[in-house]
Amino acid sequence: MTLPSLPLALTQGDPAGIGPDVTIVAWAKRRELGLPPFILLGDPDVIASRANLLGIDVSLHICEPEDAASAFADALPVLPIPVGFEVQAGQPHVGAALATIKAIETAVSLTVEKRASAVVTNPIAKSVLYEAGFGFPGHTEFLADLAAKLTDTTVSPVMMIAGPKLRVVPVTIHIPVKDVPSALTEELIVRTCRIVAADLVEKFGIEAPRLAVAGLNPHAGEDGAIGTEDRDLIHPATIQLRKEGIDAFGPLPADTMFHDSARRRYDVAICMYHDQALIPAKALGFDDSVNVTLGLPFIRTSPDHGTAFGIAGQGIANESSLVAALKMAVQIAARQVKA
Repeated sequence: MTLPSLPLALTQGDPAGIGPDVTIVAWAKRRELGLPPFILLGDPDVIASRANLLGIDVSLHICEPEDAASAFADALPVLPIPVGFEVQAGQPHVGAALATIKAIETAVSLTVEKRASAVVTNPIAKSVLYEAGFGFPGHTEFLADLAAKLTDTTVSPVMMIAGPKLRVVPVTIHIPVKDVPSALTEELIVRTCRIVAADLVEKFGIEAPRLAVAGLNPHAGEDGAIGTEDRDLIHPATIQLRKEGIDAFGPLPADTMFHDSARRRYDVAICMYHDQALIPAKALGFDDSVNVTLGLPFIRTSPDHGTAFGIAGQGIANESSLVAALKMAVQIAARQVKA
């Protein structure tokens, strides 16, 4: 694999969470893990304080992305985005929200400007950001808005959780379960699957992706006996997709889609709502699954876990998902360089 010449742009996430912890541990194990160079967008004081709390010796190198790759072997490259006050591990504070948002904005800008090869984001606490006036349901929607503004294009983001055993995509994401049936449309399902199929080809090198489409209701609706959405929305969507040459099949009963032999039949499971997708994904790959945003004009990955304030600074946070996110980002970037 030919590595991209540009570093990954890694955001700090909520500074009171485990983002700093897993970043420090991952960098400390960079050689044994074979990590690609990255530059951390965050507060050097937070990193120094957290490293001291974890008992890990970390040298910081304050720099621009252009100098990150050469510095990475000996120091953790940091592009400073100060929080403005002393952060306590495990104690989230609304005052850190602006720095968290700025780190994401900066990472996207650097990547769009071709100063970084991809965006990798550490976990944020949406409740903290909401308190500061953040107007997006989550990372995915915010990244799409930034992409649209910076590239002057229409962006339809799609969240995919990718692990060693399973890839899943929820068609609806951060909405109440009671609102899912009214939010689902045939057009939304078709558009989501088009984006997934295209990015599995372009970013993951799967020549003819197979999309297994889950039903919404128990037993995929029993032909309208247990809800009509599967018959009236999901089935017509799969027919349209097949007309377009996309190998999509369903609706399938969700309770029989995720055992070992079933998973061998497809490359990604398209699910109708958040937990229908994320429960099997996390059950099968909690420590090493990656959140990938498809449909963006740049690469974005993230660990598939939250801020875990309760264990921040205690030295027990697992860095595996961040490591997987960094490696997946550089693999996608390398594939696009080769192309």
